Amino acid sequence: MGFLGRIGSGIKRSVTGTANFISTGVAELKKVRWPSRQELFKYTLVVLITVIFVTLFTVIIDLGIANLVERIT
Repeated sequence: MGFLGRIGSGIKRSVTGTANFISTGVAELKKVRWPSRQELFKYTLVVLITVIFVTLFTVIIDLGIANLVERIT
């Protein structure tokens, strides 16, 4: 098998592997239980509340540290 034959078989394996990967991915996505509209709304609300809480906590801590550094210097 010459150089071109090895390249051809490598390309064939690459294309076959890619096609196999995609078909496996599609099969796995068919097994997924997607959330309902109500569940999605609840999950989104939980995420937004958590982000707001963590942001406020971080801002308060940052302001406290900034105030403490200002008093020290």
